Amino acid sequence: MTEQEVLLALERIEPLWDELFPAERTRIVRLLVDRVDVRAEGAAVRLRLDGLGSLVRDLAAQTPEAGRAAA
Repeated sequence: MTEQEVLLALERIEPLWDELFPAERTRIVRLLVDRVDVRAEGAAVRLRLDGLGSLVRDLAAQTPEAGRAAA
């Protein structure tokens, strides 16, 4: 997975976020976030790289371009 693929996937999810059901939002966050450590000086978020890849593949499969390529 390239950095460009990740950026495109995240750009696709942002406009949809407000329209997602809470359960869908929760699933995406759990897919992406491994751990959050909160301290007085700030928060550290550890991401799940495999979850990010899974989200990228899911979003790519739902684009019109992917449908045309499969036809």
